[in-house]
Amino acid sequence: MATYSELKAQIAELENQAAAVRQEEFDAVLANIRAKVGYFGFTPQDIFGRRRGRPRGSGGALPAKYRDPASGATWSGRGRAPNWIKDVRNRDRFLIHN
Repeated sequence: MATYSELKAQIAELENQAAAVRQEEFDAVLANIRAKVGYFGFTPQDIFGRRRGRPRGSGGALPAKYRDPASGATWSGRGRAPNWIKDVRNRDRFLIHN
């Protein structure tokens, strides 16, 4: 029967082999994908579809969803709730209706 340290060494060797084989397969698949993308002229939208929501890094503020009738302050509904709405259970009365 193998010792614990021998088994650990075998595990490490198998992990190294698995990583090497994974990298070879990864490179082959990536080369195949790049060749087909180039041949057929795929765009990222063709492959991944259109992104939903706001694009990352756009820097634009989200539209306001709630308004405090007393102060006129607004909140998008994301992130930490402001004090004027924090403890309110039913926020429907603060909704902005467009």
